[in-house]
Amino acid sequence: MKMTFRWYGEKDPIPLQYIRQIPNMSGVVTAVYDVPVGEVWPTERIAALKSMCDANGLKMEVIESVPVHEDIKLGKATRDKLIENYAKTIRNLGKFGVRCICYNFMPVFDWLRTDLKTKNPDGSTCLSYEHEKLTALDPSDLHLPGWDESYTPAQLDGLIREYKAVTHEKLFENLVYFLNGIMPACDETGINMAIHPDDPPWDMFGLPRIITGEESFDRLFSAVKNRHNGVTFCTGSLGAGRGNNLPKMAEKYADRIFFAHIRQLRYKGKYDFAEAGHRTEDGDLNIFAIVRALVRSGFDGYVRPDHGRNIWGENGKPGYGLYDRALGAAYLNGLFEAAEYYEKAVK
Repeated sequence: MKMTFRWYGEKDPIPLQYIRQIPNMSGVVTAVYDVPVGEVWPTERIAALKSMCDANGLKMEVIESVPVHEDIKLGKATRDKLIENYAKTIRNLGKFGVRCICYNFMPVFDWLRTDLKTKNPDGSTCLSYEHEKLTALDPSDLHLPGWDESYTPAQLDGLIREYKAVTHEKLFENLVYFLNGIMPACDETGINMAIHPDDPPWDMFGLPRIITGEESFDRLFSAVKNRHNGVTFCTGSLGAGRGNNLPKMAEKYADRIFFAHIRQLRYKGKYDFAEAGHRTEDGDLNIFAIVRALVRSGFDGYVRPDHGRNIWGENGKPGYGLYDRALGAAYLNGLFEAAEYYEKAVK
């Protein structure tokens, strides 16, 4: 297991030297954030980012993420050129030691929450989701907390209309087409593609979501058998789907889990949830059982503590402050160490 930490580049208020001080921190998970989606990432930009990481004793082996252009998801005529550009970016990243790319295939919207500062009894704040509140909104004129409002209302409305012709089956076919197009670049560079589950894992505003649990993982690996095709095992995204058995999935797919986002949820009904501290006791996901299943099955990928609370008066990026994620990393270090020692002892 390699412990990592999400870092948003030079504009991130958390300095790399602080991240380096977290015990067992091997590197950061980052990206080039200002290249338009669909364009090739220049080698000089990647080199500059890696140089900053190297100067602080941190590796840059995981990229999160290289966004997938909507035209690829829609299966438009422009997709072949965009896939070619994506493959060029993979090859450029391979020149600088990148081993894993986390990406998603969610139409239009990435992760969705309704509140970024839900107050907890201990005074901390966290991200939360209320299904009725979200689904009551007008998708063509959204103003969601934390969502990138880079689309104008007209652009957003037009994009959603385009997706009306895209079924779950068609979106999956477009994902397979994309992966088949980039696998040669992955074979050349040794880079693993780790798709992030849909967050939350159900259709939103009539838009199909297709990476939601065990059945979709089986289908993905059956359709694209190349060993560079894998997943990001996000316990929060998968855990929001009440029917997902996370310890079972962790054990079943350990050899195709290249990256693990580990975080905790507290359920509040059929769909609603709030994010919590990382400990098993703090929520409804058995983090201990998940880690033990990964270790027992030989998982040797990258891990990062996912969304944390804002604690101790920190006014950081919601979900991505320093303090609670550092505590989460320390907790996960302990779980992995204990599970690894146990497995060695029983063998």
